[in-house]
Amino acid sequence: MCGIVGAVAQRDVAEILVEGLRRLEYRGYDSAGVAVVDADLELKRVRRLGKVQELADAVDAQDVTGGTGIAHTRWATHGEPSEANAHPHVSGDIAVVHNGIIENHEELRALLQERGYVFQSQTDTEVIAHLVEWERRSSETLVEALQKTAAQLDGAYGTVVVDRKDPSRIVAARSGSPIVIGFGVGENFLASDQLALLSVTRRFMYLEEGDVAEITRREVKVLDVEGNPVEREITESNAEHDAGDKGQYRHFMQKEIFEQPRALVNTMEGRVTDKAVVTEAIGVNAVDILKKVEHVQIIACGTSYNSGMAARYWFESIAGVSCDVEIASEFRYRDFVVRPNSLLVTLSQSGETADTLAALRLAKEKGYMSAMTICNVAVHLWFANLTLHL
Repeated sequence: MCGIVGAVAQRDVAEILVEGLRRLEYRGYDSAGVAVVDADLELKRVRRLGKVQELADAVDAQDVTGGTGIAHTRWATHGEPSEANAHPHVSGDIAVVHNGIIENHEELRALLQERGYVFQSQTDTEVIAHLVEWERRSSETLVEALQKTAAQLDGAYGTVVVDRKDPSRIVAARSGSPIVIGFGVGENFLASDQLALLSVTRRFMYLEEGDVAEITRREVKVLDVEGNPVEREITESNAEHDAGDKGQYRHFMQKEIFEQPRALVNTMEGRVTDKAVVTEAIGVNAVDILKKVEHVQIIACGTSYNSGMAARYWFESIAGVSCDVEIASEFRYRDFVVRPNSLLVTLSQSGETADTLAALRLAKEKGYMSAMTICNVAVHLWFANLTLHL
């Protein structure tokens, strides 16, 4: 579960970016990096293996300053944990951070190598940097270059791009991996999770599937998947400042164990009465959808999968509904049979687990008519009929 932070401001943003990454440490990661455009239009990139503190120390030592920048914590998918594989990735004047998986990266890598690009990493993300650099040569704007790039990508991604020659803006694209924009006064921000930005703003806008956004100090423009200008709702967050901190606990797992009673109360608050569950609180048309369910198929990864295994007993013993549970990476790569009137339930702490998202897309293509997603953040999943935010 990688983390993204970006900022466009008059003040130096390196400390804001690093603090944002600290607030995303609970996701887990193996490396971290920042790229900032300074007053001389130089792109300063710093990457480190290990904890965000290692990156913070390096940023301080190198006196990284500038008003436009992006940052990232990486969890290795393509290529080993290393400084060379850490984000941001750079191609010419372009710097890129990315969450998700580009499934056609090998074909794109071969194409770009034919064009003369030399790869410095083993990651799928570097193909995005080179593609944007290539498309920027023939595009009037950075947004146009990103739109052309996105049209060539297969997979899930939340991507943020900076052009060294044009530090007045950062651009972002969302396909399956959340991007949230934070609004300040004379400065704006973005991240993969609003927790990263709570130290600088509480006003947020979530990009929807296929959106491309251009963020400057004073303005945010959003284009939908068809390239049309759209308005997305801006909301005020009431999230707790310490939600991403370990607090008094030694590690995040211990914190999450002790938080379970409160988490259950928060989850059910407003969704239950003294007699029953308020089905309508689960989602639009939930009553009609759940009435038809004769089978439940749960898909998840890691500890979410373990939760699904526990839920299986409850579905069958309490509700009398048959239930199967499968690891998402296994589910997506086999030929499965869709049972009649089956509800697909995906579990994801972050709402952006790549295998779970890919399995959900595939299941919808194969005929699952009803899908429910249970996640920890307010993500927007167009392919889920119901979304329960914990």
